[in-house]
Amino acid sequence: MEAQPDPAMSNEEKHFEWTALKIFWAIGVFVTAGVAEIVGGWMVWSSIRGSSTASGSDSDSGTGFNQTTKKPLYYAILGSLILVSYGFIPCLHPTDSFGRIYAIYGGFFIVMSFLFGWWLDGDKPDLGDIIGGSIALIGVLVIMLW
Repeated sequence: MEAQPDPAMSNEEKHFEWTALKIFWAIGVFVTAGVAEIVGGWMVWSSIRGSSTASGSDSDSGTGFNQTTKKPLYYAILGSLILVSYGFIPCLHPTDSFGRIYAIYGGFFIVMSFLFGWWLDGDKPDLGDIIGGSIALIGVLVIMLW
């Protein structure tokens, strides 16, 4: 029996089909949005709250805990401008489903946040982070391509 089209769907959604180019384009949009959101957010965070720097030994700070260093105020300003640009990036997505786009982006954001946290602050993902991030990414790929 043939499935009937959903009358609530727009004409574009009824006729949209994923191609290899559209998949690569969509992933590129997600990665670009992730870079803008994470880097912009990190710049604001590191200016206002500071970024962690792992101490080499207990004698570095006397406590053995991470030290925090704040970036200059222009980091917050530049980071805010990057975050504004992030708001426009998802508009480049090949589909028109706002909720679905942002839900799928969420999985990419989780994985990219772990990777950028590792790169920018030295917060290495643990096994739970890797498993959880993998589950999230697999889940959103199912949503994207179903």
